[in-house]
Amino acid sequence: MKRVLVTGASGFIGRHVLAPLVERGYDVHAVSRSGTVPAAGNVHCHRADLLDPKQIGTLLTQVRPTHLLHFAWYAVPGKYWTAEENLAWVGATLELLRAFQESGGRRAVLAGSCAEYDWTFSQCTERDTPCRPSTLYGVCKLATQTLMKAWSEEKGISSAWGRIFFLYGPFEHPNRLVAAAIRSLLREQPARCTYGDQIRDFLHIQDAAAAFAALLDSHVSGVVNIASGKPVAVKDVVRTIAQELHAEHLLELGVVPLPKGEPQSLYADVTRLCNEVGFRAEYDLMSGIRQAIEWHLQYREAIEP
Repeated sequence: MKRVLVTGASGFIGRHVLAPLVERGYDVHAVSRSGTVPAAGNVHCHRADLLDPKQIGTLLTQVRPTHLLHFAWYAVPGKYWTAEENLAWVGATLELLRAFQESGGRRAVLAGSCAEYDWTFSQCTERDTPCRPSTLYGVCKLATQTLMKAWSEEKGISSAWGRIFFLYGPFEHPNRLVAAAIRSLLREQPARCTYGDQIRDFLHIQDAAAAFAALLDSHVSGVVNIASGKPVAVKDVVRTIAQELHAEHLLELGVVPLPKGEPQSLYADVTRLCNEVGFRAEYDLMSGIRQAIEWHLQYREAIEP
């Protein structure tokens, strides 16, 4: 029996990955600080604070997973880039890996970030693009990846690192681009953005979750980009949203300054994800935006402040 422990299971990616794992035949154990996760049949829920080594030890002794899918990290928008909590999560992740190996674990997949790359390069390829993070968040993620690689080789554990680019879809934080634009336009309020000339790589959250499930279920090791591989201008994304909602008149480009340090162009090479993992996305940008809008329309009353 394949038994997987999913951390951060109530988070943006974690909540979406549970169903794909069940479909792949895993005995799924989901952990969060609250102990509650979205319903996804046959999922066992656990409550634990992973910043507490004792709770990690108790959890791993109880579950004894064969597989680990680790998403938990400090991720408050606008704060996580420089937060000292990043340092704490490096230590917590290493403790989690140690306990996982000691409890008999065989394969671990952890979530990384495109913030690990050198952003002076536009297209990021796992084996060729230098890693030169410019934020504390990126530095901590890269340090964790480096330590995990050395640890897994030393202990004979199979491991992979999913480097995430730009995600959107149901349960996206309301301050993030796609959710913020949809919410503003649904309220018939202006959607204020930068000029939107910057190029990014957007992937629907359900595709990202499916990609992680496929990566966990594979024998692929090392870094794998989790992205669409299709660069698109930010202004084209928000224009698509405005057109779908017949609200082009409420779109205001160029009224928000571009944050300092933002790269002009950042997108992924997804050759490894497609050819080695065998992943294929379900959503293109148009169908993904439409699904996100439909979700906001369905849950509008529940998510409006």
